[in-house]
Amino acid sequence: MSDISPLSEIHGDSRLAANVTVGPFCVIGPHVSIGPGTRLDSHVTIVGHTTIGRGNRFFPGSVIGADPQDKSYRATGTRLEIGDDNVFREGVTINRGSEKEDGCTRVGSRNLMMANAHVAHNCHVHDDVTLTNAVLLGGHVHVHDRATLSGNTAVHHFTTIGTLSFTAGCCRLIRDLPPYMQAAHTDRPRVVAVNTVGLKRAGFAAETILLLRRAFFQLFRKHRPLPEVRAEFDQEFNGGLPFELTNLFDFIHEQEQGRNGRAREIYRQSPPAADITRQAA
Repeated sequence: MSDISPLSEIHGDSRLAANVTVGPFCVIGPHVSIGPGTRLDSHVTIVGHTTIGRGNRFFPGSVIGADPQDKSYRATGTRLEIGDDNVFREGVTINRGSEKEDGCTRVGSRNLMMANAHVAHNCHVHDDVTLTNAVLLGGHVHVHDRATLSGNTAVHHFTTIGTLSFTAGCCRLIRDLPPYMQAAHTDRPRVVAVNTVGLKRAGFAAETILLLRRAFFQLFRKHRPLPEVRAEFDQEFNGGLPFELTNLFDFIHEQEQGRNGRAREIYRQSPPAADITRQAA
């Protein structure tokens, strides 16, 4: 059975699985579904069309599934979907989608969002991501697996953060950050190194890290064109590039096809999703 404090307000149309713990002074709205083993400490608000998986932990003051902070939002049934085994620390805010793209904000599994992190509408945070204290994700940001954003990092809307990338504290990201790379500086943020520490912790072989460092040097220190660099590595590996190099090169190619250094910027004017339920959230 669920352990629910009598001091909390749980709407009768919400769905709570077995083993859900709800501490005092929480609010759960009518369209909320919460999976087994999830815990709300106290003063947690979960509203909107929000689906939450199993084993999540919400610390005091977190607000999950509130209306998107988007002037174009028209109070329709947009969604927020959260996976399993995430930790949301004090004051974390996650907005559900606006009507743009597919009308949904998504958070995967095993993510850690530290105090006062904010995930805006239509973002997609994948798996094993760490958002440190006061990280701000603008609307439509995608953060790929095992990325780490250090404290007070602010990410421009429609930016993509690559797999196992890393930002320094107070970094202002206005362009896509390629996988396996580190970004730093607040005035003119840029790629400064390979995320060597993160790659080692993730179990990457020394040979793979060396290949990525070679690619980094050619692309971000010598500023050589991507087709030239890719052709040289293709020749070295007889067309059989390691996955990590393919992932890096494909990411940068897509970035270059976008606008303003952001591959997904082309979706800015995408029409509303056709399947959004036209009802008050």
